[in-house]
Amino acid sequence: MNKAYNFAITKYSLCVSMVFFFISWFRSHLKLTVKQLSIMLSTKKIFAGLFLLGCLGASVKAQISPPGLGDTNNAFWGAFGVKRQLDSLGKKQALSYIAIGRKSSPDNHSLFSKQAIIVLNHEVYHSFAPHQQYSYAISYRRQPQYESTAPYDKENTEQEFRIYGRYAYTFDLGKKWKLKNTVRQEFRKFFDADFHKVEEDFQFRTRIKSQLTYNLSPKNNQKLALSAEALFSISHLNEPDSQWGSFGYREMRIAAYYMFTIPNSPFTVDIGYMDDLIRDSRSIHHGGVHYLAADLIWNIPYRKR
Repeated sequence: MNKAYNFAITKYSLCVSMVFFFISWFRSHLKLTVKQLSIMLSTKKIFAGLFLLGCLGASVKAQISPPGLGDTNNAFWGAFGVKRQLDSLGKKQALSYIAIGRKSSPDNHSLFSKQAIIVLNHEVYHSFAPHQQYSYAISYRRQPQYESTAPYDKENTEQEFRIYGRYAYTFDLGKKWKLKNTVRQEFRKFFDADFHKVEEDFQFRTRIKSQLTYNLSPKNNQKLALSAEALFSISHLNEPDSQWGSFGYREMRIAAYYMFTIPNSPFTVDIGYMDDLIRDSRSIHHGGVHYLAADLIWNIPYRKR
């Protein structure tokens, strides 16, 4: 077991321990925090800035999580989504979104230094039983690749087609707390810009995530969420020979989000931070890759045809 793996596991343990710290912290500082956040987030300048920077996309129950953008220092993720209710009971929903990612170069910490990714995603959710939900999705991603040495110019472009399924079970921990555990299985197929083969042919990836959500206030549906997600994968390679790699742990993603509904509108917003701990990477020895994320979603109610 190498140092990077031990570092990721230690950080995951610290994340879980922080949950209990937050409980006592919320009790003593909740009123002041909500008041300050409400004042800050209600200003027109903040919302205008979010739109201009492309901070778009989110869902009522869970944020649109940033994807991995490689071994860098800092990154930005933003998406705009449309969520539709598919039935009158609210048990079936569809979420479609477009998203962008920017990232820093290895020699700086600018969030917007280089284009990192463009994502198109469509997912259908079904809450089929109390506390239980499954979903399935299809996704297209276009991701520039850069040289590993200065001046880090663009080398090529990689395309990815992805399908995945997800199962989630939510526990009610009192009136204000919810714990949501999710298992997600993905199939990822890779091409270059001209749909030729690349070094990695395709990949099977398993993602296991726990998210603890605290309902701050019913006003504007304000919530705080803390999550930890572990990713495991196995790849089939085209180069240097056609062969399978080994299945194993690849990375850990730890995130904290503030979520709310824009008053008198069909829009919800998520603003968050994520730390991506990539096994055997350069960045893991400096605390991981640090993300700023912001999402906006347009909620469309069910309309009987």
